[in-house]
Amino acid sequence: MTSIEILLLVGLLAGVFGAVLGLGGGIIATPILTIMMGVSIKYAIGASIIAVIATSSGAAVSFLRDRMLNLRVAMFLEIATTIGAISGALLSGVVPKGFLFVLFGALLVFSAVNMIKKLRAKKETKDQVQADAISRKLRLDDTYYDKPSQRMIHYQVSHVPGGFAMMYGAGIASGLLGIGSGAFKVLAMDTIMGMPIKPSSATSNLMIGVTASASAMIYFFNGSIRPEIAGPLSIGILIGALIGSRIMLYLKARTIRMIFIPVLAYMGLQMMFRGF
Repeated sequence: MTSIEILLLVGLLAGVFGAVLGLGGGIIATPILTIMMGVSIKYAIGASIIAVIATSSGAAVSFLRDRMLNLRVAMFLEIATTIGAISGALLSGVVPKGFLFVLFGALLVFSAVNMIKKLRAKKETKDQVQADAISRKLRLDDTYYDKPSQRMIHYQVSHVPGGFAMMYGAGIASGLLGIGSGAFKVLAMDTIMGMPIKPSSATSNLMIGVTASASAMIYFFNGSIRPEIAGPLSIGILIGALIGSRIMLYLKARTIRMIFIPVLAYMGLQMMFRGF
């Protein structure tokens, strides 16, 4: 197989998983590019940024059409992520990065353990979630059609300040450590704000594209984006994201959590080891 064909296949795989989990696909594409294909980490990260935008472009439109994506939540929380990214850039060189890697890695591992507990829950509708004052004021509640159960599910959004704070931390992690923050976005909506896992993942797919677009120009001007790598990868990811957005609609919430937990644990441990 030629390198272009391999990049297309890698992108296809990354796009499917990125759309289903709301992570952008970079967690899959970057290790394959660096370890299996011998691409420099500098160019792999640049291609990963473009991959995130491609995943968001392919999946977000589909999720919006299917009313799976909560646009009000996305736009509100993106404020925190943007401010956090700017803060992270300003803090660069001041705060020890090793400490932050360990801190955020431990948070992901803790969240993976918390999601294991959620697997024992019999319902994903989160009827026990009560909207707080900010959620009612901004009308953040929404409804989506769950195809596996074949019914409409209405959900409330709670603990908005906590979710906003988590998004601010995700922005700092993205701006200071140069990592993707899709996992933190999903955690903020699912674990803190009480949203179901499907709308959380769908909404994250829109938000990661906005965040990545802000930093893509920096990577472009410093020469980190190689068209011969990012081009085929993005085409594969765009197709994979469209497929993944279709697959996610038919997956049960429990299945998505079972896929998400090992990914979270892997990312958390990888960050902790890198910090140490």
